[in-house]
This record gives sequence, structure tokens and C-alpha cells, in this order.
Amino acid sequence: MHTSVQRLNTLVTFAAVLLAVLCGVASFFDGFNTHSVHGTVEVVKIRKFRKQLNGNEEVTMNLNISLDMQSTFTWNTKQVFVFLAAEFETEKNVVNQISIWDHIIPDKEHAKFQTQVPSKYPLTDQGSNLKGKKIDLVLHWHIMPKSGKMIQDKLPLSHFYLPEAYL
Repeated sequence: MHTSVQRLNTLVTFAAVLLAVLCGVASFFDGFNTHSVHGTVEVVKIRKFRKQLNGNEEVTMNLNISLDMQSTFTWNTKQVFVFLAAEFETEKNVVNQISIWDHIIPDKEHAKFQTQVPSKYPLTDQGSNLKGKKIDLVLHWHIMPKSGKMIQDKLPLSHFYLPEAYL
């Protein structure tokens, strides 16, 4: 005969194995989901373009952001972290990437929105490389699942040119 402790141990072990198998299946099938993210970003106004006392250049701006991230949500999605990066080239670095805005989308109901916001973080460059520079705005997102690995992707949205003189 088995004792009640042995029976409880068997039951807990079976439940843990079943939960692990279900989590593995959920992670496997998440890889087959395709995401069709749509969005636009427009620089409404460059509020500040200046040279700091330490020699770095700093840019702050107002952005008009329209996103539809609803396709990133499945039954296994916990939340989606999105950020807007400003990317540009300099003589020293081929790719410079600076986050200027970010947001956490908690559920599918909040995944489609339009907002006009100031840049959350200033676009700062070490040196004087930003005058007249072409800046590409790229949307990045990280899908955080309830179980399994995190999925990340990006979408180039638009570009703009900085002025030749400080504001």
C-alpha cells in the first residue's frame, strides 16, 4: 500500500510535468504567429537643438505617434514593450541608436492608440555630429510571453533631417 505522502508526491509530480508540457507547447506554437504591426511617427516640432557645455549635442522634439500592435497579442502574451529609436550614422560609428520614447502595452485593448507626446528621452550625441543629419525613426518591440522565450522585432517608420544650426 502507498502512504498518503507518496500519493500526494505522485499527484504533485504529475501536475508539474503536465504544466511543463503545456508551457512547452505554448512556447512552440507562439513561434508560428505572424505579427502585422502598423504605425506612423511624425516629428511635429523640434523643441530644442543645442550644444551642451560638455560638447555633446542634444535634441528634444514633439512626436505624433499612431500604432496598431493588436496582432502581437495572443493568449500567451503577458505584455508588449515598445520603444522608438532614432538611428543615424557618423564617421566614427556606422549605427548610432538612441531610444527617444518607450511604452508598455499591458493588453490588447490598449494596443491601438494615437498620441502626441514630447520625446521621453533627449537625442544626445557625443560631439558635433547631428547638424543636418538624417535621422531614421525605427519602432522596436519585445513581446513578453506568459511562458517561453521573448520575441523581438522592429519596423522602420520614417525619417527626418535635423537643422544645420542650433535652435
